[in-house]
Amino acid sequence: MSSSIVAPEVISLGCRLNLAESETIRALLGSSDVVVVNSCAVTNEAVRQTRQAIRRARRARPSAQLVVTGCAAQIDPASFGAMPEVDRVIGNAEKLVPASWVSDDAALVQDIMAVRQTAPHLAASFSAHVRAFVEVQNGCDHRCTFCAIPFGRGNSRSVPAGAVIDRVQALVEAGHREIVLTGVDLTSYGPDLPGAPTLGQLVERVLAHTGVERLRLSSLDGIEIDDRLFALLTQERRVLPHVHLSLQAGDDMVLKRMKRRHSRAQSVALVARLKTARPDIAIGADLIAGFPTEDETMAANTLALIDDCDIVHAHIFPYSPREGTPAARMPQVAPGVAKARAAALRARAAARRANWLRGLVGTTQLVLVERPGDRGHAENFAEVRIVLPPLALSLSKGRSSSLAAEKQDGASTSSARTEIGKIVAVNIVDIQDGKLIGVPA
Repeated sequence: MSSSIVAPEVISLGCRLNLAESETIRALLGSSDVVVVNSCAVTNEAVRQTRQAIRRARRARPSAQLVVTGCAAQIDPASFGAMPEVDRVIGNAEKLVPASWVSDDAALVQDIMAVRQTAPHLAASFSAHVRAFVEVQNGCDHRCTFCAIPFGRGNSRSVPAGAVIDRVQALVEAGHREIVLTGVDLTSYGPDLPGAPTLGQLVERVLAHTGVERLRLSSLDGIEIDDRLFALLTQERRVLPHVHLSLQAGDDMVLKRMKRRHSRAQSVALVARLKTARPDIAIGADLIAGFPTEDETMAANTLALIDDCDIVHAHIFPYSPREGTPAARMPQVAPGVAKARAAALRARAAARRANWLRGLVGTTQLVLVERPGDRGHAENFAEVRIVLPPLALSLSKGRSSSLAAEKQDGASTSSARTEIGKIVAVNIVDIQDGKLIGVPA
């Protein structure tokens, strides 16, 4: 009787850095019957979702070994280890070490603050993704009052440029045409390395010594964008016109109480400089609604920031207190008020994004084709659906389309199938459900 082979599974929650590390974990697992939940702890909701994912994974794979790792597990290993569904808990530093995945220890979690290096690691290829994520930095030396991530990731540490270049080139040779440099606090890259290189210097070296076609950067702290990095973001063709800023709020008093290092005026001025130097650049931002002590005027300032900074890729979170953080001891905004303010931010961001997308109709965008072959993202990270010309004509004439009824995960008979991983020029003809619709140029 033949036995079926059960492949390992890695469930990645939260940030792009987790996604990159999940690929490394997947490569380390081999063919073992194991499910790994790579957890997030950025908010209480993220921790709740981690517990939900664990329970779902156990129901789906009752006989597999279930391992929890990531920030939530690092911060509170005892709590996750006590869950009946969990077999093992592995810390953030240990999860990237091969020996951890052949150990029998129920818990492998060291003091993350004692970790001083980011070891060279990354899977040689990202089989499920057309873009690859390269971790160049981990940890954070800042102590924003709302954030528990330093306790999950430790202090800031950087990967030497030579190791980054080797990884990027290996991924390029494996067929990846877009690379994302990622980290917990990406713009703090370098002070711990010999010569104290900057993120701008790292980007210059990656461009000079690899064949990467499209280079994207994950979240940046605007106050740390120096002249060298600014020039790369606005003048280098291979650095994509998409900047995601860690803004968090648009009111100076809230920013001060968050212990952020920038003012509202500095954020607005930075975006104005970026847009002047590269008008097609798309701005993304993280924003928190309902931070402790936030009143209606403060909330209105953050709401106005969406228009003032032309934010078209918004990540919005209602504040939730994290135990042990200074913000958790401040006077709290009622949860219902925080949720309502988050909803208002999302509505304003959706309106801003819709206006931006309308402005892209009639343009030609270079799209990196993703699964299943009829969609992808433009350089500015707008999502694009590629269709056949007859359907595009019907859309342009205002007739109803079957696209709205199609499942998100399947290509339609009207879709223009293209080789996954290819970069194609697409003429944008319409917008539907927040996505650009286009035909091959």
